[in-house]
Amino acid sequence: MSFRVSDRLAALPPYLFVEIDHKRRAAVAAGKDVINLGIGDPDKPTPKFIIDRMADAIEDPRNHRYPFDAGVPEFRTAAAAALKRSYGVEVDPKRELIALIGSKEGLGHLPLAVVNPGDYVLVPQPGYPVYQSAAIFAGGTPFYMDMRAETGWMPDLDAVPAEIRAKASLMYLNYPNNPTAAVATEAFYTRAVAFAREHDIVIAQDAAYADVFFDRPPLSILTIDGARDVAVEFHSLSKTFNMTGWRIAFAAGSAEIIDALARVKSNLDSGQFNAIQAAGVEALEHRDHVQVRAMSDVYRERRDALVAGFAQAGIEIDAPQATFYVWAPCPAGLDSMTFVTRVLEEASVVLIPGNGFGKPGEGYFRAALTVELDRINEAIDRIKRIKW
Repeated sequence: MSFRVSDRLAALPPYLFVEIDHKRRAAVAAGKDVINLGIGDPDKPTPKFIIDRMADAIEDPRNHRYPFDAGVPEFRTAAAAALKRSYGVEVDPKRELIALIGSKEGLGHLPLAVVNPGDYVLVPQPGYPVYQSAAIFAGGTPFYMDMRAETGWMPDLDAVPAEIRAKASLMYLNYPNNPTAAVATEAFYTRAVAFAREHDIVIAQDAAYADVFFDRPPLSILTIDGARDVAVEFHSLSKTFNMTGWRIAFAAGSAEIIDALARVKSNLDSGQFNAIQAAGVEALEHRDHVQVRAMSDVYRERRDALVAGFAQAGIEIDAPQATFYVWAPCPAGLDSMTFVTRVLEEASVVLIPGNGFGKPGEGYFRAALTVELDRINEAIDRIKRIKW
């Protein structure tokens, strides 16, 4: 059989993480003790009280039928209540909130609802690769908004050319940010909302890491005046409750945009399994449970150890205030791939090259706090022995 992939698939840029993963697999196959600081996947189990609720929900035969595609009413109500508790944001769970099969799914489907072929999609870089992929699959053209350390890893919206603004229909934002761990300011969100309203651009604010913070909780863009007209914020239970494999999340904001996303989803999926939504209700209603709060202390201890260890290795960085990532400059002027390759080959430690998140990430790397403290300390000891 002869076939060729679609033009949309062929248009995707190369996935630079693949090379590192091949090297990791080769090292493991060679019997090396590899410490993986690359993957952003919580290593602790889902809290037992959530698992117990899931077990009960599975036994209910009503949950074995097609799910509510927009979300079980109880889940949407619990999600709305969680937004109010955390940010003082009130949304109508019937009109302004929808359940998702993970936030990645919602972020990927949204362009199909608001982007026409030929439209520009404003994509921050360095950034989560799904944003550019989703734009391309919808027939849009990504316009990359470069982010740099000197701007606090926030895009300069005034630098977007007038001809791009005129043809842009969607802008992705992501705070707290993956990979840089930056936290958006109120001033930036205010500027972003004004920019979107002026140019009729939808904002998709990816807040997957909103509950992973160490001191002051991050802002919600929905607290900004006028945001409800142009913005939808995506929240995930994955990182907060160690539920990455469960695939449960929600989006909240503009009723019109939520309705458009719901229409796309009703044609492409049937919603998340109702029993998982029941477990999600349990999680959202117990955000302050001791098992959940304990994760902040775990990540804080790991963050402090990693930041201090990198400093001892000659890599000076500020401690991130949110997410479970450390974003740092490569030492000795090395480029991203050279640095992470040497660390893998000489120390058997996996890091992620910053240029894999876009050109402005060149010269940086990302490390995840998703391994035990003793393994972080071992990784640092190995890295310190490398001569740059």
